Amino acid sequence: MIRPESLPDSYFHDMYAADDDPWGFADRWYERRKYALTLAALTRPRYPRVFEPGCSIGVLSAALAERADHLLCTDVSPRAVELAAGRLAVFGDRVHLAVGDVLADWPEGRFDLIVLSEVLYYLAPADLDTVIDRLPGSLTPSGEIIAVHWRHEVPEYPQTGDAVHDRLLTSDLQHVGGYVDDDLRLDVLVRELEQSVAERENLVG
Repeated sequence: MIRPESLPDSYFHDMYAADDDPWGFADRWYERRKYALTLAALTRPRYPRVFEPGCSIGVLSAALAERADHLLCTDVSPRAVELAAGRLAVFGDRVHLAVGDVLADWPEGRFDLIVLSEVLYYLAPADLDTVIDRLPGSLTPSGEIIAVHWRHEVPEYPQTGDAVHDRLLTSDLQHVGGYVDDDLRLDVLVRELEQSVAERENLVG
C-alpha cells in the first residue's frame, strides 16, 4: 500500500545517529553491484556538471567524481554530508557538498547528468511528481538521468522502486535504456532523444 506522506527528515537523522553507514553502502555486495551497473549505464566517459541528491556518505559520489568536471552532492543528513566530505576531499573544489532536501533545496542551473540513486521512493506520490516535473528543466539539451532503486518493498517507505520507475516512464523525459532484476531497477532517461543520440555519435566519431 502506498503511504500518503514522504519520510520526514528526522527518519534520516535517526538512522545516522545510530550508524555512520546505516544501509551498508561501503561494504554490501548489493551496493557494490549497484554502483557497477550505474556507472556502466552512463553513456559518456565524462560530464561537465553532475548532480547527485541523496549522496549519503559519498561512496557512489567518489566514482562519479572521477567522471565529472564538477559534482554537486546533497543529503538531508548533516552527518552523512560530513562523512562524504571526508571521503571526497581528495577531489578538491571539483566536488561541492551541501546539506539539502530533494524537495526544498533543488539547485538552480542545468546539469549534464543527474543521478537519482535510491532517493525517490522516500517521497509520497505528490512530492515525487514535483521532483519529476523539475527534471527536464534541470538538464542541458543533451543531459541524462540515471535512476536506480531497490525493488523489494520496505514497509516504512511511501513507495516501491517499481512505482517510482513506472512514474518516471510516464514523464516528459525520453527513455533510452534500462536494466531490471530481482533486486534493482535502473533506467536511463534523456531530455531530448535526437540531441542525445547526436551527441553520443559525435563522441564516438
